[in-house]
Amino acid sequence: MEYRLFAVRVFVTDWDRTMRFYSETLGMNIAYRNDELGWAQMAPRAGQLALERVDPLDEEAQALVGRFVGVSLQVPDIFTTYKELVKRGVEFVDPPEKQPWGGVLAHLRDPDGNILSLLGTGD
Repeated sequence: MEYRLFAVRVFVTDWDRTMRFYSETLGMNIAYRNDELGWAQMAPRAGQLALERVDPLDEEAQALVGRFVGVSLQVPDIFTTYKELVKRGVEFVDPPEKQPWGGVLAHLRDPDGNILSLLGTGD
């Protein structure tokens, strides 16, 4: 059998706010969007980052929102990207920090509190 990763799903509640954040604030291209279904696929090169709306009144679904999703988005210059996103109002958990393995990470929150990581080199 052969498997190919299709998407990493990020669960959100405020659909319009989320779409503005990912497409306008973070500057990701929208590969597919269906507002009725509450499903969109962002195309940050190689693969898809899927955004999925959950019912704010569904307690079980709410448990999916605002958690660390373990997504690392690689950027060419993490320090410049960090400064630009801060100017755009993005909330970071911490600024870029050099890691023992040589890379640099910075963690940001989307409007629903989901945490994403930016990955850069130590250059």
